[in-house]
Amino acid sequence: MAEVLGKAFIDSDKVIEERAGANIPWIFDLEGEPGFRERECYAIDELTQQGDLVLATGGGVVKSPENRRWLHERGWVVYLRTRVDTQLERTAKDKNRPLLQQADPRAVLTRLLQEREPYYLETAHLVVDTDDVSPRALADHIAQEFQRYHEDS
Repeated sequence: MAEVLGKAFIDSDKVIEERAGANIPWIFDLEGEPGFRERECYAIDELTQQGDLVLATGGGVVKSPENRRWLHERGWVVYLRTRVDTQLERTAKDKNRPLLQQADPRAVLTRLLQEREPYYLETAHLVVDTDDVSPRALADHIAQEFQRYHEDS
């Protein structure tokens, strides 16, 4: 996406890891989810003030009302909507997702989606279904919508 738009790319989770000097599972183990979410809030506040970049966030970023407000007011947010089955396929081997290291990741993903989707919809300027679309086609579609949004504003 950043390449298509000619903008810098930043992953907020990577920023959090760099600042903590540890990976996300370690932060969760040591500080719990509340500690991670506090770090995430600081990062989102700072990163959303930079502008002119593509920012990737973790799925739980929307749990914080401040994060939702900062993301929506300071940027142009795209909710990449994905079915639980597709999420399972994409995250099956990813050990960097502490909330999914459970006996039943499908149940966890289903619960998280039910909890978070209203926040995603509240925060997003654009909702795009990603299940059956190639990454390039998805990026091109989002870029077109981004151009349209900025022409209208």
